[in-house]
Amino acid sequence: MSPLALPPTDTLELVHADGVVHVTLARPQARNAMSAAMVRELVSVFEAVRERRDVRVIVLRGSGGHFCAGGDIKDMSAARSATIAPGDPDPIAVMNRQFGAALSVFNAAPQAVIAVCEGAVMGGGFGLACVADVTIAVEGAKFRLPETSLGVTPAQIAPFIVQRVGITHARRLAVTGARLGARDAVALGIAHRYAEDTGEAERLLAHVIDEVRRCEPHAVALTKQLMLKVAAVELEEVLDEAARDFADAARSDAAVEGMTAFMQRRPPAWAPATKEPA
Repeated sequence: MSPLALPPTDTLELVHADGVVHVTLARPQARNAMSAAMVRELVSVFEAVRERRDVRVIVLRGSGGHFCAGGDIKDMSAARSATIAPGDPDPIAVMNRQFGAALSVFNAAPQAVIAVCEGAVMGGGFGLACVADVTIAVEGAKFRLPETSLGVTPAQIAPFIVQRVGITHARRLAVTGARLGARDAVALGIAHRYAEDTGEAERLLAHVIDEVRRCEPHAVALTKQLMLKVAAVELEEVLDEAARDFADAARSDAAVEGMTAFMQRRPPAWAPATKEPA
């Protein structure tokens, strides 16, 4: 088989060794918030290895002590101000749906996908954690769906969270915006393994990779495909509708207030003054 050629990236750090592709989100100044460019680059990496059975594992992690703080609010602000031609879809809905399409690509990867979650695991980062086959939560990680506290919906993330933990827990997380620590994330089923520190996380990661290597790669790919067929009924239709709903919410006065409050590090108008900012 020819040598693996990984795509050039500006927002990701890529290392390929011994059948494992390590993908590190590399926007530490923004707690690895996913810009549109990062989403495109992540998809390009997954597509580059999709047919490579010599790639056994994809490891996702973040730089600077955080996994991923969600989507980049600057991108949504740009989409909100873009001109919409008659008959064209809302650019916010298009952008939002692109992230859902990316999650579907990550979810359907024939390789084993392992996420190592530290620090902020919010919004889109929460979604990434929920499409990984194995998620390791490191002490100090904070899992949260902040969207409703910002006046929008976790549109493209919610279906994958429901698949991960069931509708009862997903609803609680969405309507409260509750923060979960690493142990709580494991107890709820968002993550599978708990690590006390980064050293233990590395040992757990090595152990899981060894376990994956004991499994035949084509059998792993077929098994994941079979399981996803059961879970994917009407998923794409749900994500299409969710993108439109997200765009409607994102253009509301409430969303503008929520995003402004977030950037100003203050509670939005509907939250008590004593509430910790999102």
